[in-house]
Amino acid sequence: MLRALSGDQPRWLVALILSLILLLSLTPSLRLMVEALSQLELGSESPLARVLRDGATWQAAYHSLYTSGLATLIALVLGALFACALSLTNVSGRQWLVFCFMLPMMIPPQVTALSWLQLFGPSSPLLNSLGIAPALGSSQPLYSAEGIALLMGIQHAPLVFLTLRSSLINMPAELIEAARINGASQRRVWLDVIFPLCRSGLVAAAAIAFVSALGNFGIPAMLGIPASYYVLPTLIYQHMAGFGQSMLSDVAVLSMLIGVLALIGVLVQQRFVRRAQYELLGHTGRAQAFVLDSRHRLLLQLLLWTVLALILVAPLIALIISSLVPALGVALDSDTFTLSAYVEMLTRQGSTARAFGNSLLLASGAALFLMCLSLPLGWMMSRMSVRARTSLNSLIEIPYALPGVVLAIACILLFAQPLPVIEVSLYGSLAIIFIAYLARFMSIALKPVQASAGQLDGSLEEAAQLAGAGPLRRLVQIVLPLVAPALFAGGLLVFLTAVNELTVSALLWSAGNETLGVLVFNLDEGGDSVLAAAISVVIVLMVVALMLLLSLMGRWLPQGVIPWRT
Repeated sequence: MLRALSGDQPRWLVALILSLILLLSLTPSLRLMVEALSQLELGSESPLARVLRDGATWQAAYHSLYTSGLATLIALVLGALFACALSLTNVSGRQWLVFCFMLPMMIPPQVTALSWLQLFGPSSPLLNSLGIAPALGSSQPLYSAEGIALLMGIQHAPLVFLTLRSSLINMPAELIEAARINGASQRRVWLDVIFPLCRSGLVAAAAIAFVSALGNFGIPAMLGIPASYYVLPTLIYQHMAGFGQSMLSDVAVLSMLIGVLALIGVLVQQRFVRRAQYELLGHTGRAQAFVLDSRHRLLLQLLLWTVLALILVAPLIALIISSLVPALGVALDSDTFTLSAYVEMLTRQGSTARAFGNSLLLASGAALFLMCLSLPLGWMMSRMSVRARTSLNSLIEIPYALPGVVLAIACILLFAQPLPVIEVSLYGSLAIIFIAYLARFMSIALKPVQASAGQLDGSLEEAAQLAGAGPLRRLVQIVLPLVAPALFAGGLLVFLTAVNELTVSALLWSAGNETLGVLVFNLDEGGDSVLAAAISVVIVLMVVALMLLLSLMGRWLPQGVIPWRT
């Protein structure tokens, strides 16, 4: 591998990068595997037997499969609707429709859950303001398996959209035109041409939506724990909160159970992605295969914007209104309007300022570190053989493919003891969260740089090499200026994802080391939902601003770097 990577690059740099990848990507997973395998001894008192004998394990596993399966169906319906409408028809405002549809995926799951909780139920300030709130004492409909599945389906529908759209835009329009010339009806065109060609992409989209729902923590935690409805990630969280001598052994076994389920989904997704990468003759990437007349186009646009209003706009309006009233259940009017939650957030809440500082520090630090790592790594990988590049990519994507709770448990097991030689403990510090972020988000930072480096003209480096420029000088003076937009975009994507992260940090945080995701979750769990809503509004504004900044950069980036840019 070292020889395959090195070429004319300095061997010390290659060895350093490979060591970092092995440390961040492989070591935590191996540590978790060793811990889980060590529990395989026979006997009624072994951790494996204890976990498998516990009825709560199988109930949580069933809940995980049920909610993830139902969420996958919802994600497929929504994602397929928008993918087909925006890829195959001539609807107007396509760029804004894609941007708004992608927004739920970028908003943290705990904020999504909180916004929907403020939309329904007897304490909803929005419903109280409209005078249509249910009677006091009515149940909250979202505290249920179906409520969890609905919100996870909405949040993961953009994943279905992205996967399915790649199949649809590469479909030659000549196939559809040939079917029409031969007299095929619209129904036969969909059943005999479009569906068979995008079937593999649809299965791959379903698999990635299922895996994402399986590892989701924020939504099941905020909607399930109040109703004592536990899935595997929240069951691990409950075990972690309980401490005890057998706690780490039990959660290691539970984590391996989630990991096996997720691995099956990832293998299914990869298999069908490969099957979907067939080569079709014709002019690919041609959208608008169905040119609608003005009436039908207007009806389709109305349908799409109505869906976005229901799944995005209404919950966000409810969240904003909830942050402007003194308490939940109070209607918003001129007498109850107050900014006290924002004043408290900015002036009197020490934990809020600390959480903002911690999240900004962790997210910006992870983004900068991964930018520095992905530049030479992407440059080297562009010179590797296909087999070596594929193997290294698979290694890097392991922490991102695994559910966040699995990675968190792996990091706890790896750093529970003080580091050898220096005898410094990372457990309970920001450092362990930072390392987990580096492992989880390395793939996000690398992909834009890898795509950009693969498009560089090799003659530029050859000319510099003939002029006597060494590898590092070529990297800094030639490669860096050309891939800088992609490098910055990858860093922004890492920052955008990490600043609101909850699934990993929920198990790794300690007092004084809260992050924004943990803060919102703890405030809502503690009953201070108005302050949680105010913080969530600020988080949503930050997400939208970063997404708009990335969209503005889109014209200088390779195709596909920004997911929501058509």
